[in-house]
Amino acid sequence: MAYRDLREFIKDLDKNGELIRIKDRVSPVLEITEIADNVMKLPDGGKALLFENVEGSDMPVLINAFGSEKRMKMALGVERFEDIGWKLYRILKPEVPHTFLDKLKRIPELKKLNDALPKTVKTGSVKEVIKKGDDIDLFEIPVLKCWPKDGGRFITLPQVISKDPENGLRNVGMYRIQILDRDKVAVHWQIHKGGAKHYWKYKKLGQKIPVAIAIGGDPVLTYVASAPLPEDVDEYLFAGIIRGKGVELVRCETVDLEVPADAEIIIEGYIDPEEPLVDEGPFGDHTGFYTPVEKYPMMHVTAVTHRKDPVYLTTIVGRPPMEDGWMGKATERIFLPLIKFNLPEVVDYNLPVSGCFHNFCFVSIKKQYPGHAYKVMDALWGMGQMMFTKNIVVFDEWVDVQSIDDVLWIWGNNVDPARDVVIKKGVIDVLDHSTDLVGFGGKMGIDATTKWKGEGYQREWPELAVMDESVKERMKPVVNRVMKEIMKSIIDKEVKKAKKYLK
Repeated sequence: MAYRDLREFIKDLDKNGELIRIKDRVSPVLEITEIADNVMKLPDGGKALLFENVEGSDMPVLINAFGSEKRMKMALGVERFEDIGWKLYRILKPEVPHTFLDKLKRIPELKKLNDALPKTVKTGSVKEVIKKGDDIDLFEIPVLKCWPKDGGRFITLPQVISKDPENGLRNVGMYRIQILDRDKVAVHWQIHKGGAKHYWKYKKLGQKIPVAIAIGGDPVLTYVASAPLPEDVDEYLFAGIIRGKGVELVRCETVDLEVPADAEIIIEGYIDPEEPLVDEGPFGDHTGFYTPVEKYPMMHVTAVTHRKDPVYLTTIVGRPPMEDGWMGKATERIFLPLIKFNLPEVVDYNLPVSGCFHNFCFVSIKKQYPGHAYKVMDALWGMGQMMFTKNIVVFDEWVDVQSIDDVLWIWGNNVDPARDVVIKKGVIDVLDHSTDLVGFGGKMGIDATTKWKGEGYQREWPELAVMDESVKERMKPVVNRVMKEIMKSIIDKEVKKAKKYLK
Protein backbone atom coordinates (compact mmCIF):
# COMPACT_ATOMS: atom_id res chain seq x y z
CA MET A 1 0.00 0.00 0.00
CA ALA A 2 1.38 3.41 -1.01
CA TYR A 3 0.37 6.25 1.27
CA ARG A 4 -0.45 9.49 -0.51
CA ASP A 5 0.93 11.56 2.34
CA LEU A 6 1.87 11.61 6.00
CA ARG A 7 -1.78 12.11 7.02
CA GLU A 8 -2.79 8.73 5.57
CA PHE A 9 0.07 7.10 7.46
CA ILE A 10 -0.98 8.77 10.73
CA LYS A 11 -4.56 7.53 10.23
CA ASP A 12 -3.28 4.01 9.61
CA LEU A 13 -1.07 4.14 12.71
CA ASP A 14 -4.08 5.25 14.74
CA LYS A 15 -6.31 2.53 13.27
CA ASN A 16 -3.72 -0.15 14.12
CA GLY A 17 -3.20 0.99 17.71
CA GLU A 18 0.30 2.27 16.94
CA LEU A 19 -0.26 5.95 17.80
CA ILE A 20 -0.61 7.84 21.07
CA ARG A 21 -1.90 11.42 20.95
CA ILE A 22 -0.42 13.67 23.64
CA LYS A 23 -2.48 16.74 24.52
CA ASP A 24 -0.25 17.95 27.39
CA ARG A 25 1.49 21.24 26.60
CA VAL A 26 5.17 20.49 26.00
CA SER A 27 8.19 22.40 24.74
CA PRO A 28 10.18 21.39 21.66
CA VAL A 29 13.25 22.32 23.71
CA LEU A 30 14.31 19.12 25.51
CA GLU A 31 10.86 18.13 26.80
CA ILE A 32 9.69 16.19 23.74
CA THR A 33 13.05 14.41 23.73
CA GLU A 34 12.63 13.27 27.33
CA ILE A 35 9.21 11.76 26.62
CA ALA A 36 10.17 10.21 23.29
CA ASP A 37 13.44 8.74 24.56
CA ASN A 38 11.63 6.82 27.29
CA VAL A 39 9.04 5.50 24.82
CA MET A 40 11.61 4.50 22.19
CA LYS A 41 13.44 2.31 24.69
CA LEU A 42 10.32 0.28 25.54
CA PRO A 43 10.05 -3.30 24.20
CA ASP A 44 9.22 -3.29 20.48
CA GLY A 45 9.89 0.45 20.27
CA GLY A 46 6.80 1.67 22.12
CA LYS A 47 4.32 3.68 20.02
CA ALA A 48 4.39 6.60 17.62
CA LEU A 49 3.70 9.88 19.43
CA LEU A 50 1.70 12.82 18.11
CA PHE A 51 2.18 15.93 20.25
CA GLU A 52 -0.85 18.13 19.62
CA ASN A 53 -0.07 21.03 21.98
CA VAL A 54 3.48 22.28 21.37
CA GLU A 55 4.75 25.52 22.86
CA GLY A 56 5.52 28.27 20.35
CA SER A 57 3.89 26.61 17.34
CA ASP A 58 0.50 25.65 15.92
CA MET A 59 2.00 22.56 14.30
CA PRO A 60 1.66 19.13 15.90
CA VAL A 61 4.83 17.05 16.14
CA LEU A 62 5.01 13.39 15.04
CA ILE A 63 7.89 11.32 16.42
CA ASN A 64 8.79 7.61 16.67
CA ALA A 65 6.67 6.88 13.59
CA PHE A 66 9.38 4.46 12.32
CA GLY A 67 10.41 3.11 15.72
CA SER A 68 9.30 -0.54 15.52
CA GLU A 69 9.44 -3.41 13.05
CA LYS A 70 5.67 -3.24 12.58
CA ARG A 71 5.59 0.52 11.93
CA MET A 72 8.61 0.36 9.63
CA LYS A 73 6.95 -2.34 7.55
CA MET A 74 3.72 -0.32 7.50
CA ALA A 75 5.68 2.72 6.31
CA LEU A 76 7.24 0.76 3.44
CA GLY A 77 4.12 -1.26 2.65
CA VAL A 78 5.81 -4.67 2.92
CA GLU A 79 5.72 -7.82 5.02
CA ARG A 80 9.39 -8.63 4.32
CA PHE A 81 12.05 -5.93 3.94
CA GLU A 82 14.08 -8.22 1.65
CA ASP A 83 11.32 -8.07 -0.99
CA ILE A 84 12.28 -4.44 -1.65
CA GLY A 85 15.90 -5.49 -2.07
CA TRP A 86 14.99 -8.05 -4.71
CA LYS A 87 12.94 -5.40 -6.56
CA LEU A 88 15.94 -3.09 -6.58
CA TYR A 89 18.22 -5.95 -7.59
CA ARG A 90 16.11 -6.76 -10.66
CA ILE A 91 16.19 -3.11 -11.73
CA LEU A 92 19.91 -2.51 -11.18
CA LYS A 93 21.11 -5.90 -12.44
CA PRO A 94 18.67 -6.98 -15.16
CA GLU A 95 19.42 -10.11 -17.15
CA VAL A 96 20.27 -9.53 -20.80
CA PRO A 97 17.47 -11.04 -22.96
CA HIS A 98 18.83 -13.59 -25.45
CA THR A 99 15.64 -14.49 -27.31
CA PHE A 100 12.47 -12.72 -28.42
CA LEU A 101 10.58 -14.62 -25.69
CA ASP A 102 13.08 -13.33 -23.11
CA LYS A 103 12.40 -9.79 -24.34
CA LEU A 104 8.65 -10.29 -23.94
CA LYS A 105 9.20 -11.56 -20.41
CA ARG A 106 11.06 -8.33 -19.62
CA ILE A 107 8.11 -6.10 -20.59
CA PRO A 108 6.32 -6.32 -17.20
CA GLU A 109 9.55 -5.40 -15.37
CA LEU A 110 10.15 -2.46 -17.73
CA LYS A 111 6.57 -1.29 -17.22
CA LYS A 112 7.05 -1.40 -13.44
CA LEU A 113 10.18 0.72 -13.81
CA ASN A 114 8.34 3.20 -16.01
CA ASP A 115 5.47 3.37 -13.49
CA ALA A 116 8.00 4.06 -10.72
CA LEU A 117 9.52 7.14 -12.41
CA PRO A 118 8.89 10.45 -10.60
CA LYS A 119 6.16 12.54 -12.21
CA THR A 120 6.03 16.35 -12.26
CA VAL A 121 2.57 17.80 -11.58
CA LYS A 122 1.33 21.41 -11.69
CA THR A 123 0.64 21.84 -8.00
CA GLY A 124 0.15 20.01 -4.73
CA SER A 125 -1.04 20.40 -1.16
CA VAL A 126 2.40 21.59 -0.07
CA LYS A 127 1.67 24.81 -1.99
CA GLU A 128 -1.35 25.74 0.14
CA VAL A 129 0.73 28.34 2.00
CA ILE A 130 3.65 30.15 0.35
CA LYS A 131 5.98 32.45 2.30
CA LYS A 132 8.79 34.57 0.92
CA GLY A 133 10.95 37.46 2.08
CA ASP A 134 10.03 38.91 5.49
CA ASP A 135 7.22 36.35 5.91
CA ILE A 136 9.80 33.58 6.35
CA ASP A 137 10.36 32.53 9.96
CA LEU A 138 11.78 29.06 10.53
CA PHE A 139 11.12 29.39 14.25
CA GLU A 140 7.41 28.94 13.48
CA ILE A 141 8.27 25.27 12.90
CA PRO A 142 8.53 23.32 16.19
CA VAL A 143 12.06 22.10 15.46
CA LEU A 144 13.51 20.26 18.45
CA LYS A 145 16.48 21.05 20.58
CA CYS A 146 17.13 17.44 21.49
CA TRP A 147 19.87 17.40 24.13
CA PRO A 148 21.03 19.97 26.71
CA LYS A 149 24.38 20.77 25.05
CA ASP A 150 23.10 20.81 21.45
CA GLY A 151 24.17 23.94 19.61
CA GLY A 152 20.59 24.79 18.70
CA ARG A 153 17.52 23.28 17.08
CA PHE A 154 17.96 20.58 14.42
CA ILE A 155 15.70 19.21 11.69
CA THR A 156 16.42 15.49 11.96
CA LEU A 157 14.24 13.77 9.32
CA PRO A 158 14.75 16.00 6.28
CA GLN A 159 14.87 15.10 2.62
CA VAL A 160 17.66 17.41 1.43
CA ILE A 161 17.43 17.80 -2.34
CA SER A 162 20.12 19.02 -4.73
CA LYS A 163 21.19 18.29 -8.29
CA ASP A 164 24.54 17.52 -9.87
CA PRO A 165 25.48 20.59 -11.97
CA GLU A 166 27.18 18.42 -14.59
CA ASN A 167 24.54 15.79 -15.34
CA GLY A 168 21.41 17.08 -13.57
CA LEU A 169 21.01 13.90 -11.50
CA ARG A 170 19.15 14.42 -8.26
CA ASN A 171 20.43 13.53 -4.79
CA VAL A 172 18.06 13.21 -1.85
CA GLY A 173 19.89 12.76 1.43
CA MET A 174 19.10 12.80 5.13
CA TYR A 175 21.52 15.42 6.40
CA ARG A 176 20.69 17.13 9.66
CA ILE A 177 19.81 20.82 9.44
CA GLN A 178 20.62 23.33 12.19
CA ILE A 179 18.43 26.42 12.41
CA LEU A 180 20.72 29.46 12.60
CA ASP A 181 18.24 32.30 12.08
CA ARG A 182 14.72 32.92 10.82
CA ASP A 183 15.99 32.42 7.23
CA LYS A 184 19.36 30.66 7.56
CA VAL A 185 20.36 27.06 8.29
CA ALA A 186 23.53 24.97 8.37
CA VAL A 187 23.52 21.86 6.18
CA HIS A 188 25.46 18.85 7.52
CA TRP A 189 26.87 17.68 4.17
CA GLN A 190 29.40 15.08 5.30
CA ILE A 191 32.46 14.67 3.08
CA HIS A 192 31.57 11.14 1.93
CA LYS A 193 27.96 11.88 0.94
CA GLY A 194 26.29 12.94 -2.33
CA GLY A 195 25.40 16.45 -1.17
CA ALA A 196 29.05 17.22 -0.42
CA LYS A 197 30.05 16.09 -3.93
CA HIS A 198 27.53 18.54 -5.37
CA TYR A 199 28.95 21.29 -3.14
CA TRP A 200 32.48 20.87 -4.51
CA LYS A 201 31.28 20.70 -8.11
CA TYR A 202 29.33 23.95 -7.76
CA LYS A 203 32.27 25.57 -5.96
CA LYS A 204 34.55 24.66 -8.85
CA LEU A 205 32.05 26.22 -11.28
CA GLY A 206 31.65 29.31 -9.07
CA GLN A 207 27.87 28.87 -8.95
CA LYS A 208 25.31 29.01 -6.15
CA ILE A 209 23.73 25.69 -5.19
CA PRO A 210 19.92 25.38 -5.32
CA VAL A 211 18.75 23.36 -2.31
CA ALA A 212 15.34 22.27 -1.06
CA ILE A 213 14.46 20.57 2.23
CA ALA A 214 11.29 18.46 2.28
CA ILE A 215 9.61 17.27 5.47
CA GLY A 216 6.89 14.61 5.40
CA GLY A 217 4.92 13.12 2.54
CA ASP A 218 4.56 9.39 2.04
CA PRO A 219 6.79 7.86 4.76
CA VAL A 220 8.67 6.00 2.02
CA LEU A 221 10.16 9.36 0.97
CA THR A 222 11.66 9.91 4.39
CA TYR A 223 13.14 6.41 4.39
CA VAL A 224 14.76 6.63 0.95
CA ALA A 225 16.58 9.82 1.95
CA SER A 226 18.46 7.65 4.47
CA ALA A 227 19.08 4.69 2.13
CA PRO A 228 22.69 3.95 1.04
CA LEU A 229 21.87 3.69 -2.65
CA PRO A 230 24.48 3.25 -5.36
CA GLU A 231 25.80 6.60 -6.55
CA ASP A 232 23.60 8.42 -9.08
CA VAL A 233 20.50 6.31 -8.37
CA ASP A 234 17.61 8.76 -7.84
CA GLU A 235 16.15 8.24 -4.36
CA TYR A 236 12.70 9.25 -5.57
CA LEU A 237 12.91 6.59 -8.29
CA PHE A 238 13.74 4.10 -5.54
CA ALA A 239 10.70 5.39 -3.63
CA GLY A 240 8.59 4.75 -6.73
CA ILE A 241 9.92 1.19 -6.95
CA ILE A 242 8.95 0.58 -3.31
CA ARG A 243 5.52 2.24 -3.71
CA GLY A 244 4.74 0.65 -7.07
CA LYS A 245 3.87 4.12 -8.40
CA GLY A 246 5.83 7.25 -9.17
CA VAL A 247 6.35 10.07 -6.69
CA GLU A 248 4.47 13.23 -7.66
CA LEU A 249 6.73 16.28 -7.67
CA VAL A 250 6.10 20.01 -8.04
CA ARG A 251 8.50 22.75 -9.02
CA CYS A 252 9.86 24.98 -6.30
CA GLU A 253 8.88 28.64 -6.09
CA THR A 254 12.38 30.16 -6.02
CA VAL A 255 14.91 27.50 -7.07
CA ASP A 256 15.21 25.13 -10.01
CA LEU A 257 14.30 21.92 -8.18
CA GLU A 258 11.33 19.58 -7.83
CA VAL A 259 9.93 18.52 -4.45
CA PRO A 260 7.23 16.10 -3.24
CA ALA A 261 3.81 17.58 -4.03
CA ASP A 262 2.21 16.19 -0.87
CA ALA A 263 4.97 16.95 1.62
CA GLU A 264 4.07 18.78 4.82
CA ILE A 265 6.74 21.49 4.59
CA ILE A 266 9.26 22.63 1.97
CA ILE A 267 12.20 24.94 2.72
CA GLU A 268 13.80 26.40 -0.42
CA GLY A 269 17.03 28.30 -0.80
CA TYR A 270 20.61 28.30 -1.95
CA ILE A 271 24.14 27.76 -0.69
CA ASP A 272 26.87 30.11 -1.91
CA PRO A 273 30.08 28.03 -1.94
CA GLU A 274 32.10 31.24 -2.03
CA GLU A 275 30.89 32.11 1.47
CA PRO A 276 32.87 30.86 4.47
CA LEU A 277 31.61 27.73 6.19
CA VAL A 278 29.78 28.23 9.49
CA ASP A 279 29.82 26.52 12.88
CA GLU A 280 27.45 23.56 13.09
CA GLY A 281 26.86 21.65 16.33
CA PRO A 282 27.41 20.35 18.92
CA PHE A 283 24.76 17.69 18.38
CA GLY A 284 23.82 14.67 20.50
CA ASP A 285 24.24 12.02 17.81
CA HIS A 286 23.21 8.43 17.12
CA THR A 287 26.42 7.21 18.76
CA GLY A 288 25.06 8.46 22.09
CA PHE A 289 27.79 11.10 22.28
CA TYR A 290 27.87 14.74 21.21
CA THR A 291 29.59 15.41 17.92
CA PRO A 292 31.65 18.61 18.25
CA VAL A 293 31.34 21.90 16.40
CA GLU A 294 32.49 21.55 12.79
CA LYS A 295 32.36 23.82 9.75
CA TYR A 296 29.55 23.25 7.23
CA PRO A 297 27.80 25.23 4.46
CA MET A 298 25.12 27.81 5.25
CA MET A 299 21.87 27.83 3.29
CA HIS A 300 19.96 31.05 2.65
CA VAL A 301 16.21 30.38 2.77
CA THR A 302 14.27 32.05 -0.05
CA ALA A 303 10.84 30.45 0.44
CA VAL A 304 8.87 28.20 2.77
CA THR A 305 5.78 26.41 1.49
CA HIS A 306 3.55 24.13 3.51
CA ARG A 307 0.06 22.76 3.95
CA LYS A 308 -2.52 24.86 5.79
CA ASP A 309 -2.23 22.66 8.88
CA PRO A 310 1.19 20.98 8.58
CA VAL A 311 2.43 18.16 10.80
CA TYR A 312 6.12 18.37 11.70
CA LEU A 313 7.78 14.96 11.34
CA THR A 314 10.92 14.53 13.41
CA THR A 315 13.05 12.11 15.42
CA ILE A 316 15.73 12.14 18.06
CA VAL A 317 18.97 10.18 18.08
CA GLY A 318 21.16 9.21 21.00
CA ARG A 319 22.19 6.17 23.00
CA PRO A 320 20.58 3.18 21.26
CA PRO A 321 18.02 1.80 20.90
CA MET A 322 16.22 4.72 19.29
CA GLU A 323 13.74 5.22 16.45
CA ASP A 324 16.50 5.13 13.84
CA GLY A 325 17.27 1.54 14.88
CA TRP A 326 14.45 0.10 12.77
CA MET A 327 15.24 2.44 9.87
CA GLY A 328 18.74 0.97 9.96
CA LYS A 329 17.48 -2.60 10.29
CA ALA A 330 15.22 -2.07 7.27
CA THR A 331 18.28 -0.94 5.31
CA GLU A 332 20.25 -3.99 6.49
CA ARG A 333 17.53 -6.35 5.22
CA ILE A 334 16.74 -4.43 2.02
CA PHE A 335 20.34 -4.42 0.85
CA LEU A 336 21.10 -8.08 1.69
CA PRO A 337 20.12 -9.23 -1.85
CA LEU A 338 22.57 -6.74 -3.40
CA ILE A 339 25.34 -7.88 -1.09
CA LYS A 340 24.55 -11.49 -2.03
CA PHE A 341 24.72 -10.58 -5.72
CA ASN A 342 28.27 -9.28 -5.29
CA LEU A 343 29.22 -11.92 -2.72
CA PRO A 344 27.18 -15.11 -3.36
CA GLU A 345 28.94 -16.84 -0.44
CA VAL A 346 27.24 -14.51 2.06
CA VAL A 347 24.39 -16.17 3.97
CA ASP A 348 23.38 -13.33 6.28
CA TYR A 349 24.76 -10.27 8.05
CA ASN A 350 23.90 -8.25 11.14
CA LEU A 351 24.66 -4.58 11.77
CA PRO A 352 23.63 -4.47 15.45
CA VAL A 353 21.65 -1.46 16.62
CA SER A 354 23.71 -1.20 19.80
CA GLY A 355 26.81 -0.98 17.60
CA CYS A 356 25.35 2.10 15.88
CA PHE A 357 25.37 0.08 12.62
CA HIS A 358 28.82 1.21 11.48
CA ASN A 359 30.79 -0.18 14.45
CA PHE A 360 30.15 -3.90 13.88
CA CYS A 361 29.23 -6.23 11.03
CA PHE A 362 28.70 -9.91 11.82
CA VAL A 363 28.54 -11.90 8.59
CA SER A 364 28.04 -15.63 7.93
CA ILE A 365 29.45 -17.25 4.78
CA LYS A 366 29.64 -20.54 2.94
CA LYS A 367 33.38 -21.01 3.36
CA GLN A 368 34.93 -22.56 0.26
CA TYR A 369 38.72 -22.13 0.52
CA PRO A 370 41.50 -21.09 2.92
CA GLY A 371 41.46 -17.37 3.67
CA HIS A 372 37.91 -16.95 2.38
CA ALA A 373 36.92 -14.87 5.43
CA TYR A 374 39.55 -12.23 4.58
CA LYS A 375 38.31 -11.97 1.01
CA VAL A 376 34.81 -11.24 2.33
CA MET A 377 36.10 -8.61 4.77
CA ASP A 378 37.96 -6.75 2.02
CA ALA A 379 34.99 -6.94 -0.35
CA LEU A 380 32.58 -5.55 2.25
CA TRP A 381 34.93 -2.69 3.12
CA GLY A 382 34.97 -1.79 -0.57
CA MET A 383 31.18 -1.81 -0.98
CA GLY A 384 29.46 1.59 -0.78
CA GLN A 385 28.77 2.80 2.74
CA MET A 386 30.01 -0.51 4.17
CA MET A 387 33.37 1.28 3.94
CA PHE A 388 32.48 2.93 7.28
CA THR A 389 32.34 -0.42 9.13
CA LYS A 390 34.92 -0.47 11.89
CA ASN A 391 34.84 -4.16 12.88
CA ILE A 392 33.89 -7.13 10.69
CA VAL A 393 33.61 -10.62 12.17
CA VAL A 394 33.11 -13.55 9.77
CA PHE A 395 31.37 -16.79 10.80
CA ASP A 396 30.48 -20.15 9.26
CA GLU A 397 27.13 -20.42 7.49
CA TRP A 398 25.32 -22.26 10.31
CA VAL A 399 25.96 -19.51 12.88
CA ASP A 400 22.94 -17.28 13.53
CA VAL A 401 24.56 -13.85 13.28
CA GLN A 402 21.29 -12.21 14.39
CA SER A 403 21.83 -13.80 17.81
CA ILE A 404 24.39 -11.89 19.88
CA ASP A 405 24.62 -14.93 22.18
CA ASP A 406 25.65 -17.14 19.24
CA VAL A 407 28.03 -14.48 17.95
CA LEU A 408 29.87 -14.18 21.28
CA TRP A 409 29.84 -17.96 21.79
CA ILE A 410 31.52 -18.73 18.48
CA TRP A 411 33.72 -15.62 18.44
CA GLY A 412 35.10 -16.51 21.86
CA ASN A 413 35.68 -20.18 21.04
CA ASN A 414 36.91 -20.04 17.44
CA VAL A 415 39.25 -17.06 17.46
CA ASP A 416 42.94 -17.01 18.34
CA PRO A 417 43.71 -13.27 18.46
CA ALA A 418 47.35 -13.88 17.49
CA ARG A 419 46.26 -15.65 14.30
CA ASP A 420 42.75 -14.56 13.29
CA VAL A 421 42.78 -10.77 13.60
CA VAL A 422 43.81 -8.23 10.97
CA ILE A 423 44.18 -4.50 11.65
CA LYS A 424 43.94 -2.07 8.75
CA LYS A 425 43.53 1.64 8.12
CA GLY A 426 40.71 3.10 6.12
CA VAL A 427 37.66 5.33 5.90
CA ILE A 428 35.71 5.77 9.14
CA ASP A 429 32.37 7.50 9.76
CA VAL A 430 33.06 11.17 10.51
CA LEU A 431 30.81 10.86 13.58
CA ASP A 432 33.23 8.34 15.13
CA HIS A 433 35.13 10.07 17.94
CA SER A 434 37.59 7.25 18.67
CA THR A 435 40.03 7.95 15.82
CA ASP A 436 42.85 10.48 15.94
CA LEU A 437 41.72 11.97 12.64
CA VAL A 438 38.19 12.76 11.48
CA GLY A 439 36.97 10.13 9.00
CA PHE A 440 40.20 8.09 8.93
CA GLY A 441 41.39 5.39 11.31
CA GLY A 442 41.79 1.74 12.14
CA LYS A 443 39.60 -1.21 11.20
CA MET A 444 39.59 -4.74 12.57
CA GLY A 445 38.70 -7.93 10.74
CA ILE A 446 38.23 -11.19 12.64
CA ASP A 447 38.02 -14.69 11.15
CA ALA A 448 35.69 -16.67 13.44
CA THR A 449 35.17 -19.51 10.95
CA THR A 450 36.30 -23.12 11.43
CA LYS A 451 40.04 -23.26 10.71
CA TRP A 452 41.39 -25.60 8.07
CA LYS A 453 44.74 -27.32 7.77
CA GLY A 454 45.28 -25.24 4.63
CA GLU A 455 45.20 -22.21 6.91
CA GLY A 456 47.91 -23.66 9.17
CA TYR A 457 45.70 -25.29 11.80
CA GLN A 458 47.47 -28.50 12.82
CA ARG A 459 45.03 -29.97 15.36
CA GLU A 460 41.69 -31.71 14.85
CA TRP A 461 38.86 -29.15 15.00
CA PRO A 462 36.31 -30.34 17.61
CA GLU A 463 32.75 -31.29 16.78
CA LEU A 464 29.76 -29.42 18.20
CA ALA A 465 28.11 -31.18 21.15
CA VAL A 466 24.49 -31.71 20.04
CA MET A 467 21.71 -34.10 21.06
CA ASP A 468 20.66 -37.05 18.91
CA GLU A 469 17.54 -36.30 16.84
CA SER A 470 15.86 -39.51 18.07
CA VAL A 471 16.20 -38.43 21.70
CA LYS A 472 14.95 -34.91 20.90
CA GLU A 473 11.86 -36.32 19.19
CA ARG A 474 11.15 -38.78 22.04
CA MET A 475 11.41 -36.07 24.70
CA LYS A 476 9.54 -33.40 22.73
CA PRO A 477 6.15 -33.84 24.55
CA VAL A 478 7.81 -33.58 27.96
CA VAL A 479 9.89 -30.57 26.94
CA ASN A 480 6.82 -28.78 25.55
CA ARG A 481 4.82 -29.39 28.74
CA VAL A 482 7.63 -28.12 30.97
CA MET A 483 8.20 -25.07 28.77
CA LYS A 484 4.50 -24.15 28.86
CA GLU A 485 4.51 -24.22 32.68
CA ILE A 486 7.62 -22.05 32.81
CA MET A 487 6.24 -19.56 30.26
CA LYS A 488 2.98 -19.27 32.20
CA SER A 489 4.85 -18.38 35.38
CA ILE A 490 6.94 -15.81 33.50
CA ILE A 491 3.82 -14.21 31.99
CA ASP A 492 2.10 -14.08 35.39
CA LYS A 493 5.17 -12.39 36.88
CA GLU A 494 5.31 -9.80 34.07
CA VAL A 495 1.59 -9.04 34.42
CA LYS A 496 2.10 -8.35 38.13
CA LYS A 497 5.02 -6.05 37.35
CA ALA A 498 2.95 -4.20 34.74
CA LYS A 499 0.05 -3.70 37.17
CA LYS A 500 2.45 -2.34 39.78
CA TYR A 501 3.95 0.06 37.21
CA LEU A 502 0.51 1.30 36.09
CA LYS A 503 -0.42 2.16 39.70
